[in-house]
Amino acid sequence: MTERPRLLPLLGHTGRDAMTCLYRCGNACDHPVPNRTDNPYLGDVVHTEMSRRGVVRAGAVGALVLGFAGAGAAAASPALATPAAETAPVAEALLASLQKGKAGPLTFKAIPPNKLDTLIVPNGYASAVVLSWGDPVLPGAPEFDITRQSVQRQSAQFGYNNDFVGVLPLGRDGSRALLVVNHEYTNEELMFPGFTGLEALSVEQLKIAMAAHGLSVVELERVGRTGQWQPVRARRLPYNRRITALATPFRFTGPAAGSAWLRTAADPKGTTPIGTLNNCAGGVTPWGTVLSGEENFNQYFVGGDAAPEALKPKLARYGISTTTRVPAGSRRWDRAQERFDLAKHPNEAHRFGWIVEVDPFDPDAKPRKHTAMGRFKHEGANVIVAKNGKVVAYMGDDERFDYLYKFVSDGKYIPGDSAHARRHNLTLLESGTLYVAKLAGDSPAAEIDGTGKLPADGAFDGTGRWIKLVSGNRSYVPGMTAADVLTFTRLAGDAVLATKMDRPEDVQPSPRTGKIYAAMTNNTNRGVGTNPGVDEANPRNANKHGHIFELVEDRGDHTGESFSWSLPIVCGDPADPSTYFAGYDKTAVSPISCPDNVAFDSAGNLWISTDGNALGGNDGLFATAIEGSERGHLKQFLTVPLGAETCGPFITGDDRSVFVAVQHPGEISGASVEKPASTWPDGDFAKPSVVVTWRLDGGPVGS
Repeated sequence: MTERPRLLPLLGHTGRDAMTCLYRCGNACDHPVPNRTDNPYLGDVVHTEMSRRGVVRAGAVGALVLGFAGAGAAAASPALATPAAETAPVAEALLASLQKGKAGPLTFKAIPPNKLDTLIVPNGYASAVVLSWGDPVLPGAPEFDITRQSVQRQSAQFGYNNDFVGVLPLGRDGSRALLVVNHEYTNEELMFPGFTGLEALSVEQLKIAMAAHGLSVVELERVGRTGQWQPVRARRLPYNRRITALATPFRFTGPAAGSAWLRTAADPKGTTPIGTLNNCAGGVTPWGTVLSGEENFNQYFVGGDAAPEALKPKLARYGISTTTRVPAGSRRWDRAQERFDLAKHPNEAHRFGWIVEVDPFDPDAKPRKHTAMGRFKHEGANVIVAKNGKVVAYMGDDERFDYLYKFVSDGKYIPGDSAHARRHNLTLLESGTLYVAKLAGDSPAAEIDGTGKLPADGAFDGTGRWIKLVSGNRSYVPGMTAADVLTFTRLAGDAVLATKMDRPEDVQPSPRTGKIYAAMTNNTNRGVGTNPGVDEANPRNANKHGHIFELVEDRGDHTGESFSWSLPIVCGDPADPSTYFAGYDKTAVSPISCPDNVAFDSAGNLWISTDGNALGGNDGLFATAIEGSERGHLKQFLTVPLGAETCGPFITGDDRSVFVAVQHPGEISGASVEKPASTWPDGDFAKPSVVVTWRLDGGPVGS
């Protein structure tokens, strides 16, 4: 076994910087927790009749054979999806990609934590920037010039603060792909020279920021026979596209579309919202589309104090101030577009907080917001094809003390390349059943003391139930219609006493086992003051490092309503007794803090990116086996530059490339364009960028 990596000298800055808190989530941690309900926390929940030890865990593997192999495998290995518009048949391309996967045991040497202003990868690997903020996306777009920004230029250029990364094969020879990227938020202090304050921004600058939100679709080509990729530079780029918060029309689908909650003066039918914002994580579907989660949308609105009184509790539950006209740190988009003033347009906020589906292979297709999947602060959504053919999407609500959800489609996935199959599959997320999770631990409450000490049975684990909230147009929540449940899903979760979690973020199914993994990033309010105390699924008070949550559906049935769960990794410094790495020797693992996004390679290794490292080092990307003798042997694969967060990650279907989004480099209080805290990647001022890493010998990454 290797020695635990040594921490390199630090600069003294730890955790997420105040500047990031302001721009990314509107200082959410400085405001009261939106969930003020008296739901019992897990330690008080009466155990169900299920016994964790009676669960047939092997059932999950059965799902892989019956409903997840072949074409369905794209649900958890999304890089395998291929569009019907290309010459390669979908099913054939999926199977070919599965056969190309060559990942194996993780053999790379872990890199040490550090505070260097560069991207660090292991020996034997190389990395390169694929795209940075301002790079041309649409044909004819100008090269970026920070002193000559305009709405027109930004609308044709790569957006700011890239988050989710998806790479979908284009054609059958493996030399081309479509890169789809979320642009979560903007930081005007680091965008505009001479910045003096948000209130001083011009309307043009506000619209530039709006255009820098959204998504980019960019055609890539492989560099030679390596794992490196670069944008295609050509006069004709039919797939390249910018989707923005400024002007892109969307379409609502599902039971809440057209409801009174979604109607506005500009859209009296309640079917055509404009734009998407604060897009965080996402996923790729088996039919070759991208799902994107709208997260911290609350911070973009003002005027909540003048909203209708009956609406104020609902707005407050979503983190929107109902006592102040213009909350501190407001972006003031209302000065550019009146719809962001809730005093005048109180329903506009309800048009954000959804799962967005984008078809990157049809640039003329209007993106859709799926109301059947519920409205909350979506980190993202990832799907798996169940044994019966239905599509199941797992989702987290990224807020302290909020909930874990899943959606089960009414329709069944149709494999194949026919026009009928594609039309049908594009409707799968428009109708179905939405559930929220309620958990129980299997240890006495007295053994969960808030220190992170394992209970007597040696594991944090238990059982759970999926509580049905709505199915089609039928609500299962007393006093709420289907449109109510879907528009105010948090309130529905409150009503059925769902389990309050420690910021459930990215949720992903394993392509090898069908087990589900969720990143619980942190919750420093857990057990503090009058906030809810610890339970077995959230076992540490003032949880600043987070943990990984593993869920196994009973009998491997992803459409079922019962499951078992455990915490294979409780994050932090391995020398801290409150940490746990699936029982692995803690002297041989890397320290990790604040897991955010998760992904898998073809061998089923779990890759974890971090956001807000509270141990003092830069954020990074980590990997560990989750089955066998190496389960819990976590190793750090890369680190990002100063002030940055590691987003993504995405491992291509052939395992030869790992993509990450380096978000908000140099986002440290006091930094500006003129006085940057980071000069990555070009040596002048910090630019959010997508990076690809590959093995110099062409082998599978990590192995």
